[in-house]
Amino acid sequence: MYEGAIQDLIDELGRLPGVGPKGAQRIAFHILSSDTADVARLAAALRKVKEQVRFCTVCYNVAEEEQCRICRDPRRGNEVLCVVEEPKDVVAIERTGEFRGRYHVLGGAINPLEGIGPDNLKIRELLIRLGNGDVKELILATDPNTEGEATATYLALMVKPMGIAVTRLASGLPVGGDLEYADEITLGRAFEGRRAV
Repeated sequence: MYEGAIQDLIDELGRLPGVGPKGAQRIAFHILSSDTADVARLAAALRKVKEQVRFCTVCYNVAEEEQCRICRDPRRGNEVLCVVEEPKDVVAIERTGEFRGRYHVLGGAINPLEGIGPDNLKIRELLIRLGNGDVKELILATDPNTEGEATATYLALMVKPMGIAVTRLASGLPVGGDLEYADEITLGRAFEGRRAV
């Protein structure tokens, strides 16, 4: 439609998740009409996140140091480990204030249609963490959709022979929904009512 730099920007913005062609166009023209200092701050923030943010070497949450703030927190218990799909799910659970254990971020969910199998996730690293004997309960907090359920079932089959209690978040979360969109009360109740798998 447009030519040169503005079309390149629209194309790049359109590649972002949740941004369609019209949204990309609106954002591009907003950036074009914005103050140069605002655009410079946005560009600096993008550069900074790529240069400084990495994944925690323990749980694979986002971090600016070798370990994330949760893994560095000595007040956190090691007996309960909560498995989530993405770092955004850690934030959703932390907002409830219900969980004081540690996390493990898989980096997605099993999805054969997209070519994502167990080897594409941080499952091997999870099993290594569980091998040290500290964890007594593994909470499966994957999304309540087909991929999340498949991932939870797979993990339960892998972990149960290790003698670790495996639980799943209880009802209260909508089927087909994502953890990041659940409100604190619903997610808190789901934690309280988790059940064995």
